[in-house]
Amino acid sequence: MQTRHSMIICLAALLAVPALTQADNNAADKPESPKTKIKTVQVEIKGGLKLTVPENWKQSQPESRLRLAQFAIPAAEGDDEEGELALFNFGFGGSAKANIDRWVEQFQAEEREVKITEGATDTGKYFFVDISGTYNKPVGPPIARQSKPASGYRMLGVILGIEDKGIYFLKMTGQDKTVAAQASALRASFSADAKKEKEVNLDEKP
Repeated sequence: MQTRHSMIICLAALLAVPALTQADNNAADKPESPKTKIKTVQVEIKGGLKLTVPENWKQSQPESRLRLAQFAIPAAEGDDEEGELALFNFGFGGSAKANIDRWVEQFQAEEREVKITEGATDTGKYFFVDISGTYNKPVGPPIARQSKPASGYRMLGVILGIEDKGIYFLKMTGQDKTVAAQASALRASFSADAKKEKEVNLDEKP
């Protein structure tokens, strides 16, 4: 009972932070071109999170024991490589702002665009982060902590609180068109609704 009570307090502390800084991202809300409806499948992630994802998101064995799951995202027309969705159920310490800041810092400051929104589903609250620009793309083994600049990249990050299950982190990265084309599908995977989200500024004080 004490453990459940502590988890609820931790979840509330992470998701109830005031909101953070973002630059306007004019490309974030581009309407997606109508396409043939893609079949979806339900997958259950370790820890109990259930997602409904497009059938063409190919799940594979996680490359790191820190990951709960990972998916290859099909490349959009004009892009030359697949994107990736990785899932975790922990942060690296600190508030939602601290974790989002780490995502933002993975992109070079020049021409970086960031948009942060928050919303809620029937199972909990979430933050949705859209970052584009030049990504410091990891290369080699994770322990080496090496990267190379990759322009024209995008990241969609989600901090998702699920009552009685904890906090999940979803991170989709890849070339801009590939990731932008999957924004609606990523939201739909955990029943989020972009129309009900509101922009936040996590650097502002309450």
